[in-house]
Amino acid sequence: MASSTAAVLGACTSTDESADQTSDEPNIEGRVIDAHVHIWTPDTEKYPLHSNYKKEDMDPATFTAEELFGHCRASGVNRINLIQMSFYYTDHRYMLDMMEEHPENFVGTGVLPDVLDETSQDPAEMMVELGAKRCYAFRVRGGYRRQDLEQPHWMSHPKWDKMFETGAEHNLALSFLMNPGDMPEVGRMCGKHPDTPVIIDHLARIGANEPVKDEQVDELCGLAKHKNIQVKVGAFYALGDATPPYTDLLPMIERVVEAYGPDRCMWESDCPYQVQDPHTYDDSVALIRDHADFLSASDKEKILVTTAETFFFKR
Repeated sequence: MASSTAAVLGACTSTDESADQTSDEPNIEGRVIDAHVHIWTPDTEKYPLHSNYKKEDMDPATFTAEELFGHCRASGVNRINLIQMSFYYTDHRYMLDMMEEHPENFVGTGVLPDVLDETSQDPAEMMVELGAKRCYAFRVRGGYRRQDLEQPHWMSHPKWDKMFETGAEHNLALSFLMNPGDMPEVGRMCGKHPDTPVIIDHLARIGANEPVKDEQVDELCGLAKHKNIQVKVGAFYALGDATPPYTDLLPMIERVVEAYGPDRCMWESDCPYQVQDPHTYDDSVALIRDHADFLSASDKEKILVTTAETFFFKR
């Protein structure tokens, strides 16, 4: 970690002059926060899967908290925002148990019942209930996954409005797993509910299974006018060329950081998918830490540490 951190901060040379030049630069070693990780356990007796999933759907078969630490700690990452895995739907017991077991390391992002599911708890009520247990964001899927809702205004439902209102009242974010085609509807709802914290996962999946398109980056940057939107910068294994060191993604990242500012961008790995061969955990950290030369040391500190720290850990 020492050599890679030096690449971010500018390692001091033996001269006093060099030491003076770097002494005010932030030290990120051991402070980096991963804003997006899924964990699950092969123990399906204690933590059963939702009826929509079978054990064969768990790929990889296991990615426990302990396995996560085996990857992230070598890169100086000790604090993580866990994302409830779809295998469990709204049964958050495994994630909450790990958060209780490792309170200094984990906070959480929950999953809410479908707005059309009349048999489940009201989504807004669940937000408040889980928020008291240190789940400060709630993952929702974009309309591209929903053919049973009105298009293109797939959030035209009273429960969506209540979720946005609850987020604003309690400082709880709606965290969108979305495709580029969902950006207009997210923008519409952010305009309607400007005080609600919103997080866009995975750079809106621009470049997923296709080249990065400038017009889609334009649209994502345009959403920056909504001041409570933050963007997760990550899932590099799945975007663009999808090949380490992922430097083909730097032009998009530069534009997004310029539009939102580094204090509204947070790095994410999207483990365990980021650590499947040939990708590694440090490949993802290194794109921001070592290769994003357009970022100052202060910018990198914000993206790798303080943006996520402010929202998820300093509450």
